[in-house]
Amino acid sequence: MSNQIKFYIALTALAIFGIVLMEYAKPKQINWFASYATHHKIPFGTYVFQEQLERLFTDTKIINLESPPYQYLSESDSLNGTYLFVNGYVEFGDTELDELLDWTSKGNTLFIASEDFEEQLLDTLHLKTDVLSIFDVEGDNFQLQLSNTALDTSTVSFDKSNYMSYFNVIDTLKTSVLGTIKGYEINEDTEEDSIKIEIPIHTIKQPFGNGSIVLSTFPQAFTNYFILNAPNQNYTSGILSYLDDSEPIYVDNYYKSGKSYYTSPMYILLNTKALKWAYYIMLIGVAFYIIFEGKRKQRAIPIVKPLKNQTIDFTRTIANMYYEKEKHFEIAEHKTLHFLEYIRTHLHLSTTTIDDDFIKNLAARSNNSIEDTKHLFKTIENFKQNTQLNNIQLERLNTLIETFKSKNSWKKTT
Repeated sequence: MSNQIKFYIALTALAIFGIVLMEYAKPKQINWFASYATHHKIPFGTYVFQEQLERLFTDTKIINLESPPYQYLSESDSLNGTYLFVNGYVEFGDTELDELLDWTSKGNTLFIASEDFEEQLLDTLHLKTDVLSIFDVEGDNFQLQLSNTALDTSTVSFDKSNYMSYFNVIDTLKTSVLGTIKGYEINEDTEEDSIKIEIPIHTIKQPFGNGSIVLSTFPQAFTNYFILNAPNQNYTSGILSYLDDSEPIYVDNYYKSGKSYYTSPMYILLNTKALKWAYYIMLIGVAFYIIFEGKRKQRAIPIVKPLKNQTIDFTRTIANMYYEKEKHFEIAEHKTLHFLEYIRTHLHLSTTTIDDDFIKNLAARSNNSIEDTKHLFKTIENFKQNTQLNNIQLERLNTLIETFKSKNSWKKTT
């Protein structure tokens, strides 16, 4: 590896380390998502509200519900108390809303804090809503106040919204005003069954059958951001004082903008600082492994086929050529020379002199009889003197030699 490549690798590693260090030291951005989830500690979660609810109603049973209200109400015939909904928008189905209203009419309380409401609910209660812009009020934030003089009527402000819903038409015979928006007045004509109000109303209470319904267009009053800004907690407590503390309070966790459960292990991994950076370091390590170890450490060794031994094929080719041209004497001569080489190599006998001693030693070493050995060499001698051999004589010579060699059992023959 050249020095230039090493320099670039070191520079890349240093840059990655610097980026990680800056990300680690950078202040964590505030999450302004309006989740309204009871387990969220972000500004618009309701974690503090859940704690305050348990503190204010110490003798009241607080029950958190994860299932839809229609399912829960249909499964519990003897359910009594207050059903509490807090979210940016709560949308019931027609059947579910009828079930909730029927349950409320039996002497229970329905509390809904939402920026908007379904037309069916508003028509049932003879209400209408409108939207108020921050540019229509005095100052750069909304000023809110409770109407009941028995409570803390101090004005509180909310500066994290440019718009706010309010009730502009109410049934004054049945509706109690619990909270208003200060710094803005409405001048409109009255209607037949309801009256258009002069001051925007954000929270009302209305009897329904033997029970009651509390509606608020300001669900932000129950968020962490609002409650933790003193003295806003008194404002939230004042609204909660309209709840019946003699019966259980059922807190809805189903209709929430934020999820009340983790849908992916990556959510836990990336929302825990230590686990998140362990995950990032692992990814960086994998990247380094791919760069340095992912490639081959040695080039692939090519497969080289060994050269074929063409000696036998060449010999057969030459022999066939001699045989086809009827050069039987030349073949016999080559066959004899090859046989003498075999005797010198495998039987370790000199073939310079062919006499009786040679015949006797050769017969003994080759496991052949003296008569067969003499016959073989006599045939060879006759063929040397006869240059006009035919194919039958050549085959006879080959048979005698191969038979002689086959009896040599203590030496490997070729």
